[in-house]
Order: sequence, then structure tokens, then C-alpha cells
Amino acid sequence: MTGHTGPDSRDGRARVLWGERPFMRLWTSRLLSGAASQMLMVAIGWRMYELTGSAWDLGLVGLFQFVPALVLALPARHVADRYHRGHVAAICVVAQTAAALTLLGAWLGAGGDSRALLLGASVVLGAARTFQMPAQQALLPALVPARMLPRAMAFSAAGIQASVIGGPALGGLLCALGAPVVYGACALLTAASAWLLAGLQYPRQAPPREPVTLDTLLAGVRFVWARKPVLGAISLDLFAVLLGGAVALLPIFAKDILHTGPWGLGLLRAAPALGALLMSGWLTRHPPRRRVGRLLLVSVAVFGVCMVVFGLSTQFWLSLLALAVSGAADMVSVVVRQTLVQLETPDAMRGRVSAVNAVFIGASNQLGEFESGATAALLGPVGATVLGGIGTVLVAIGWIRLFPSLASRDRLG
Repeated sequence: MTGHTGPDSRDGRARVLWGERPFMRLWTSRLLSGAASQMLMVAIGWRMYELTGSAWDLGLVGLFQFVPALVLALPARHVADRYHRGHVAAICVVAQTAAALTLLGAWLGAGGDSRALLLGASVVLGAARTFQMPAQQALLPALVPARMLPRAMAFSAAGIQASVIGGPALGGLLCALGAPVVYGACALLTAASAWLLAGLQYPRQAPPREPVTLDTLLAGVRFVWARKPVLGAISLDLFAVLLGGAVALLPIFAKDILHTGPWGLGLLRAAPALGALLMSGWLTRHPPRRRVGRLLLVSVAVFGVCMVVFGLSTQFWLSLLALAVSGAADMVSVVVRQTLVQLETPDAMRGRVSAVNAVFIGASNQLGEFESGATAALLGPVGATVLGGIGTVLVAIGWIRLFPSLASRDRLG
């Protein structure tokens, strides 16, 4: 690669982030696959609620994504460190293409999808993301110098959030035209993303020579456990989103509480990403420098408050605003957490540590969706969301005592 030497000028920083071909290839592929994934999840959620009308079944969509992620987490860590990370990610995106084509084929051949087919697609998506996330996360530090990593993280997150904005909004509009339209568009986007990843070149160190054993697979877990700031940061995200996330319930809010169609569901899913995108733009120019531990905890508490407001809202505009602010707060925690994890991890361990982080993220997102669905089946969607938001605030307060080294952390590096 070029661009890693010379004075740390503003022009040099811009050239690293915007001019480096490998970095931009990765950035573009993540934009495409991220948008397709969001579109597909909007369609699956809306179709599941149309077919069953059950909060429990909406929760099962998340659970069926989480189970393969949990089962495959250990080998995913080792694969990301042993094999070409671009090729690993490309194979995972191809699997997502296959899932979209299967759903499309069901409509073309049988005239519609089914509950079982939607849950089966969720399993494939969960398994693919289990290998894709650690491979892609471990790629980024190999494409930019360490001094640029916080800005690169924020810029990369901006692309991801752009896909999370455009994907659900476009998915909601296309879903109004029919689920097959969404499935076909997702297949095209993921195919393009896989092509970009397959041709990605980056400086590689020799893969680890130790045999694949339970001891080597658990190395990432031991590494995270031994570094309390890292453990505190990723476990904070786990419990905050596990309790405070309401993504699985958005079809219920859109249809029964806010009285919108699939287009409204798309906007609700896009609102957090819009707030996150605006915040990531700010963080790209002004990365966190001081009191990062306190900033992380405050951002999580703000996220929880936003979810309480969203749960109580009956106005579409207020719900969108609450979700947008929650996304901005979440983006602060994402940049601080991911930068801290990457800077504290040697390159040879990044794949396995990223996979540990991916398990925590998957648990907070997919298992959180199941928790939301199960709780909503008992308390209703409003009660489940408000209770989860309050729990998130309490988690942020509790982490001050449980992880004082994280709460008092001043700088990332």
C-alpha cells in the first residue's frame, strides 16, 4: 500500500481515507451488502408479521439468526486469522445472495414465502454474518495506519450507517410493490459486494501455524477477559442493546400503534442510522480524544432514555426523532468501543478478538430481538420497550462500579 508515510497533514489524511483503493473497495462492498441486508430484514419482518401477526414469531427471527452465530463463533474467529479475509467475507455475502434468490424463487415458483422459509433464511443470514463480521472488522486495520484508525473507523461507520438508512427506506418502498422486488434487488446488491471483496488485496502476515485446537480457538476469549477495559466496553454494548433494542417490534409499532404501512416501517428502521450517520460525520472530523470512558457510558445512557421516549410515543414524527437520537448516541459508543478493541489487539489476534466482539454484537442484536418479542408477548410492545430502555440506563450506571478502569479511561491509545 501507499500513503502510510509522510507528514500527517490534512491532505494526507484525506488521501488515506478517500484515495486508497483497497480501503474504498472494502467500504463500497460493505455499503452494498449492508443495504441489501437491511432491505432483506425489513421484508422478512414485515412478511412474518403479515403471515402470523405474532410478536413471538418476530422474536424468533432474531433467535434463528443468533443460534448459528453462537454455534459457529469459535471457528469463525480462527478462519478470519488463517485465511484471506476478503475471500472469507465474499463467500459469506454469496450465501446471502443465495438466501435472497431462494426467497425470490419461492414467490416465482410457489406464489409466496412461508413462516418456515423466512425462519430458514434467518438461519442462513445469521451463519453468514458470523464469519463475515470478524473478517471485515479485522481487514480495516490492515488498510490504514494506526494513527488514522479512529477516523477510518468513523468513516467506515458512516458508510455502514448510510446503508442502514438507505436500505430500510428503499426496502420499505420496494416491499410495498411486493416482496419479490425486494428479494431480487438484494440478490443484485450482494452479488456486486461479493465481487468487490473477492478482488481485495491487502498486506498479509503469515497465518498462524499452530493447529486448530480448542485452546487456540478460545485464545480470543482469554485475550478479552484479561483486558478489563475491552471486556467492559463490549459487554456494555451487549447488555445495553439486549435490553434496549426494539428493532424486532418495529413492524408492530408501524402497523398497530403508529398506523403506517411498510414504507413507515422502512423509515423507522432507517431513523437510527440517520442519526448515526450525522454523528459519524462529526466524529470523522472530531474523533474522541479525552474522557472516552465517560463518553461511552453517557452515550449508552442517552440511548436508553431515547428508547423510553420511543416506547411511549404515539406520534410518528416523535418516534422517528427518538430513534434518530438513539442512533447518534449508539454511534458514539460504537466508535469508542471498536477503536479501543482494535488498538488494544495485536494483528495476529484481531480475527479472533473481532469474532468475540461479533458474538457480543450478535447476542445484543439477534438475541435482543428474541428478548423483545418474548417480552412483548407478555407485556405488550410499549411495556417491553419502556422497561428495556430503563434497564439500559441502569446498566450504564452499574458499569461505573463493575469496570472502573473503563469508566476512568481518558484516551483511546
